[in-house]
Amino acid sequence: MTGAKKKILIIEDDKVIADVEKDFLELDGFEAVIEHDGLKGKELALSGGFALILLDLMLPGLDGMSICREIRRKIDIPILMVTAKLEDSDKIKGLGFGANDYIVKPFSATELVARVKSHIAQYERLTQKSNQQNKNEEIDFGWLRINNTTHRVYVEDTEITLNPKEYDLLYFLASNPETVFSKDTIYDRIWGEDMYGDINTVKEHISRLRKKIEANPAEPLHIETVWGAGYRFIK
Repeated sequence: MTGAKKKILIIEDDKVIADVEKDFLELDGFEAVIEHDGLKGKELALSGGFALILLDLMLPGLDGMSICREIRRKIDIPILMVTAKLEDSDKIKGLGFGANDYIVKPFSATELVARVKSHIAQYERLTQKSNQQNKNEEIDFGWLRINNTTHRVYVEDTEITLNPKEYDLLYFLASNPETVFSKDTIYDRIWGEDMYGDINTVKEHISRLRKKIEANPAEPLHIETVWGAGYRFIK
């Protein structure tokens, strides 16, 4: 790692776990800042200057889900939820509030650092790519409008809220209408080849997108499943 150290914000009420995370990250060349209170952590996150946020689910003052939602409304930054809960519903709920990924306690130093590096690298790639694109670019199918400058999406002139991955997935599919993409291809394009995670997250995000843009998610007209091949977007 060259130049200024990338700063990681750790919002975690367990002081032992927070210190361990801080040690892992600093040994790998990051600068880490710890905040144990949810409300103070949210304000610190919104003050800027961080490359990624490690956000615990259960916190005093304000819970992790609420913090994630508030941060996502105001700034674009990778958020990695740290949770002891294993239920899929908790994972999916965290992603729905705008988290980029989750990591379940207990985890190894290797896994933590790898996840942090992967998300920062992916965010930097996407930001660089976005900066190179035409800032006035907009996809307009009449019923669906995607403004790539503001990252705002409208269905039948009503704005809908998408988390960063949902937006990236919708923009990718809508930018390539009628083209069939396999789950593997979608995962590589949206989450990155070097990401740790489960390819089933593609299916989860497709399902959530359908609920937000389709008139009848059970019988989608625009995000179509091509059995045995993948998914394609229909205008």
